[in-house]
Amino acid sequence: MKLRQLALAATVVAAGLSGALVTSAAFAQAKEQFFPVLSGRTGPVAPNATPWANGHNDYMKLVNARGGINGVNTLVEECETAYATDRGVECYERLKGKHGGATVFQPLSTGITFALTEKIPGDKIPMITSGYGRSDTADGGIFKWNFPLIGHYWLAGDAVLQHIAKKEGGWDKLKGKKIAVVYHDSPFGKELLPIVQERASMHGFTLQLLPVPAPGVEQKAIWLQIRQQKPDFVVMQTWGVMTPTAIKEAVATGYPREKMFGTWWSGAEPDLKDVGAAAKGYSAVMMQHGAEPQSQVVKEILEKVHAKGQGTGPKDEVGSVLYMRGAVGAMLAVEGVRQAQERFGKGKVMTGEQARWGYENLNLTQAKLDALGFKGVMRPVSTSCADHLGANWARVHTWDGSKFTWASDWIQADEQIIKPLVKASAEKYAAEKKLTRRTPQDCQS
Repeated sequence: MKLRQLALAATVVAAGLSGALVTSAAFAQAKEQFFPVLSGRTGPVAPNATPWANGHNDYMKLVNARGGINGVNTLVEECETAYATDRGVECYERLKGKHGGATVFQPLSTGITFALTEKIPGDKIPMITSGYGRSDTADGGIFKWNFPLIGHYWLAGDAVLQHIAKKEGGWDKLKGKKIAVVYHDSPFGKELLPIVQERASMHGFTLQLLPVPAPGVEQKAIWLQIRQQKPDFVVMQTWGVMTPTAIKEAVATGYPREKMFGTWWSGAEPDLKDVGAAAKGYSAVMMQHGAEPQSQVVKEILEKVHAKGQGTGPKDEVGSVLYMRGAVGAMLAVEGVRQAQERFGKGKVMTGEQARWGYENLNLTQAKLDALGFKGVMRPVSTSCADHLGANWARVHTWDGSKFTWASDWIQADEQIIKPLVKASAEKYAAEKKLTRRTPQDCQS
């Protein structure tokens, strides 16, 4: 009887050990960092948001092919927003707690960004809004969880106006000129206005503000106004179907494309491919990168992801403007986690709170960017508690009838103008929400 009991006990112990080994193995396999994607593959921005998501997801696959983030694989799950704020909030609530918890959100929508800015501090999940969202979130002293890494609308607006001024021979040459601003009648479109209004008051040009209701397919009346008032330049803050509609209306009314300048959501291949040669001369400011088909990171994605049949979208879009923007967004998300691991443990899955520290302490030198495959694509990025932007450089490219080519050198946004705008807006937000500026102690956390 005792022998039977001993045998039974041994079996139980063995089973327990086996279970422990299985659990350990499962735990080891489950070292995955979750990066949710709020995608816009349907709706008015689908032609533009789809390549962004494909570029983001392909880069995440490349990270895994390279060995993960110090051995931690990336895990991506999408939720479709169709660029609708309410659906974006629903997606956020659905994904924030999945797969061990979201690392960071990139909503690809200014409206969704505004809504989530209220939620992320309580949930302790950071948000990257490269080139969109609230420009004042560059002030990390007020916006602890928001990161408009490498660009926001005021940077874009300043860069495009600097480019126009240079082409004209200096800021003084803009005095007395008229610039029409065609913008999406939404938080996205209106975010551009403070910087163009500030520059107008400084340099003596006038503004013709022309809001366009979403989704932007009805613009005939707007372009008739432009034909009648004959502005010297048109600056466009447009996105999705609104951009090709605007360019087609400009062609129809005879407004010269050489005098039209888009911000960086208004200058990608889907915006112009159907207009083709008729759009020749149209320019747009770019958030550092443009189309980068010859970059090392694109070559590596083609070799290690697409060549193995694992590409997220069509091969021929790899390296296009918005595909690259998705890849850059993924790279920034990953490198923030890698930076966090330096403090909280290499090879460990980071919480959203730990990842936030990583985004606030990014130091992407040119050597690091080159090693990641972004040589010639990007300039260094360095963030701090006070600065959640990290870089303030842009370039302008021009449509030659079939593709974009660079039309400017690097343009640095004027911080003496932009930083006061950022601080004033952030302080206003803090007063409205009864927030206090972060202490030096909090900046260390």
